[in-house]
Amino acid sequence: MFIKRFEEETNLRCRIVLDVSSSMYFPEDAGESNRPSINKLRFSAISAAALMYVLRRQRDAVGLSIFSDEIEFHSKAKSTTAHQKLLNANIEKVLTNKSRNKPTAAAKCLHQIADNTHKRSLVIIFSDMFENTQDEEEIFSALQHLKHNKHEIILFHVVDKKRELDFEFENRPYIFVDMETGEEVKLQPSQVKDYYQKETAKFVKALKLRCGQYRIDFVAADINQSFDQVLRPYLVKRTKMNV
Repeated sequence: MFIKRFEEETNLRCRIVLDVSSSMYFPEDAGESNRPSINKLRFSAISAAALMYVLRRQRDAVGLSIFSDEIEFHSKAKSTTAHQKLLNANIEKVLTNKSRNKPTAAAKCLHQIADNTHKRSLVIIFSDMFENTQDEEEIFSALQHLKHNKHEIILFHVVDKKRELDFEFENRPYIFVDMETGEEVKLQPSQVKDYYQKETAKFVKALKLRCGQYRIDFVAADINQSFDQVLRPYLVKRTKMNV
């Protein structure tokens, strides 16, 4: 009994938060037809599974929250083998889900996750943070809520940098489709590239700034790069927490 109490008091509690809204399925046209392509959701899911494996080996308690426009799955943080299998099964379920036009309500869901994560934890979020609202303050308020509850937070801002931030497309007509609403816009990239890059950079800069103010670790995670960009920040954070 004494040993069990000691482990409960000293081992890490970690909550992994996975955004599964339709924008996370971007891009859909990469890769070979006989092999799943890497998109934001697959990158996030593989990263989450890898972190859960590392946490399990360290005998840490892990919980998982999955959200889109609502909380689709939320578990307690446990360290058992059966619990690990349950979490892996839910991640696998996400990867095989073919539904689209699923909107994001990141702010609302992060508030709910903050309310339902009672004990001090390391909260690791995988999301592109693209919200169906023009009010960025809603997102910032939700992140502040998590931090106010004394959690340590790493936000992995998952993007396809080449296309979503740099907007690198051939200069020919494209039909751009909103993956969450299905709305289509036909145009040439050169018509909007400067404005798009300016507005996107403005949002990312504001997000980084708020994370810095709230002492949240902001990590830019480009799906075209290796998974080291996820594992290394976690290990650094773990060392700083001295757990």
